[in-house]
Amino acid sequence: MEPDLFTAAAEDRQAKDPSSSPLAVRMRPRTLDEVVGQQHLLKPGSPLRRLVGDGAGGPAGASSVILWGPPGIGKTTLAYVVSQATKKRFVELSAITAGVKEVRAVIEGAKRAAGGYGKDTVLFLDEIHRFSKAQQDSLLPAVENRWVTLIAATTENPYFSIISPLLSRSLLLTLEPLTDEDLSALMHRALTEERGLGGAVTLPPDAEAHLLRIAGGDARRALTALEAGAGSAIAKGEPEISLQTVEEAVDRAAVKYDRDGDQHYDVASALIKSIRGSDVDAALHYLARMIEAGEDPRFIARRLMISASEDIGLADPTALPLAVAAAQAVAMIGFPEASLTLSHVTIALALAPKSNTATTAIGAALADVRAGLAGSVPAHLRDGHYKGAAKLGHAVGYVYPHDVPGAIAAQQYAPDEVHGKRYYEPTRYGAEARYADVVEKVRERLRGAGS
Repeated sequence: MEPDLFTAAAEDRQAKDPSSSPLAVRMRPRTLDEVVGQQHLLKPGSPLRRLVGDGAGGPAGASSVILWGPPGIGKTTLAYVVSQATKKRFVELSAITAGVKEVRAVIEGAKRAAGGYGKDTVLFLDEIHRFSKAQQDSLLPAVENRWVTLIAATTENPYFSIISPLLSRSLLLTLEPLTDEDLSALMHRALTEERGLGGAVTLPPDAEAHLLRIAGGDARRALTALEAGAGSAIAKGEPEISLQTVEEAVDRAAVKYDRDGDQHYDVASALIKSIRGSDVDAALHYLARMIEAGEDPRFIARRLMISASEDIGLADPTALPLAVAAAQAVAMIGFPEASLTLSHVTIALALAPKSNTATTAIGAALADVRAGLAGSVPAHLRDGHYKGAAKLGHAVGYVYPHDVPGAIAAQQYAPDEVHGKRYYEPTRYGAEARYADVVEKVRERLRGAGS
């Protein structure tokens, strides 16, 4: 919401005593030119520059924008810069705490400001993916009629989390992950500028490299870790933030992983694709990321069970029972011990021979059924266990396979529409080589005896 007396007092205190605010807050850029990274969004004439008034004249007004990217790469920062630089009325809402009532209040205020004072309104809505469809619908008239210019920030894929009408009325701007060079420049600025650490300490290369690893591309995390290390060094009276001080001040790197967002699915996808590609080391890396982030071990186990059939199948028929056993085990024991079981099955699946014939076979069969190739069950295969079935010809002529040599009865099993179709095409990988030999012999018996 718009600043009130208490907000103004808090901001005044921060101005007089910078240490009362986190380093990440103090080092927020004040202009678009101070922003690190995202240069593809900051070119002359870009939507963000037009929002702050750079080249915003003429018949084409500034567009509403949706900022999409992972945490810590500058979405809120960009909105903050716009709020400081724009001559427009700036209002901030968070979808975590706001609802339709607050949105409507902002829209009414925007209409009054435009009509009474000729002042346009920029609405920054953080975490827009947390708004329901109905809540997002409430924004449509204001955006469409340009009663407000919307800046919406989201860490979720907007094509899944934001309604299509709102997407079509806004420009989608994708923020790119910050590079180590971006973060290094930001940390050195924080070390030297008065609003930052003011040159109180220096940062040697080995400690900087460790901070970059801890940050994982997240500017907020980099500055938070830097501030912790600097505080520790100053308390010990040391002129530099040594690697040992950083390691003491920051216990471990926080895993860049959102269990409720895109990263949840991206890392899970990478785990399965690494198993499919037989890269056991990459698979263990992604497994470790999921474990360290506190992912539900049952979710991981379910993905491994799917992989056992989807990518290994009959090349190693023991893969699925192993994955099922692992799923049962992790459900009973939980973390941290479950990590051993998940490692066990991940290694086994990654190094197992691979076959996707179970996947392609059922896919082909489903495609035919969906295309309408699902004729009547042959009469001799129909149920004959009721009075009158024989008069209908049901089960008449059925040959019981166990009554013939080899237990393979020469008779038609598939409906006429798909008779002779071959859905299962075995590989010669691992244990499936045996199935490849068997299936050809069986098909020959069925064809030969039926001719």
